[in-house]
Amino acid sequence: MTSSALVPSSAEICPDRTAEVSRTTAETRITVRVNLDGTGAASLHTGIGFFDHMLDQIARHGLIDLQIDCDGDLHIDGHHTVEDVGITLGQAFARAVGDKKGIRRYGHAYVPLDEALSRVVVDFSGRPGLHLHIPFTAGSIGGFDTQLTYEFFQGFVNHAGVTLHIDNLKGINAHHQCETVFKAFARALRAALERDPRAAGVIPSTKGSL
Repeated sequence: MTSSALVPSSAEICPDRTAEVSRTTAETRITVRVNLDGTGAASLHTGIGFFDHMLDQIARHGLIDLQIDCDGDLHIDGHHTVEDVGITLGQAFARAVGDKKGIRRYGHAYVPLDEALSRVVVDFSGRPGLHLHIPFTAGSIGGFDTQLTYEFFQGFVNHAGVTLHIDNLKGINAHHQCETVFKAFARALRAALERDPRAAGVIPSTKGSL
């Protein structure tokens, strides 16, 4: 008979990959909750409608349950809100993914939307790095300053500890350009965070840690 002490528990096999992080500064007050093994449910309140729409793409297409509540200094502009949401979301991801045992680590996706096409590649490497090339055709989409796309992803990679390459390959409509980026980001995350049954309990690195 096999000793029960030698049989891994269900929690060890499939640990809970959830996190809640709150961040308060003089500019923003944010709470983020994530479940990396969710169904794509989202509750998003940043005060910037188009930004909420993009965050919803992360949840829906990444199958990540995501709750974000942000009270930011929008009377100035959206910069602090968007950047700080990226920071806090990155912190939540880092906490939820844990030691990264058993994940695929790498993910990539191409996503089209009409004339627009974007490619995103992510590595949960533990080393923050961002390459982003999006030749936006407009300076704003609704109340969202397109320059803040970079600030969001820079905040995320710095605090999630990932390497991220984002390229908008084609696009005329700025809304389509941005949406393909966020959808491709979501799909790349989903691929990278998926558990690999052939590498259960193994850190996906020859170094032995990430």
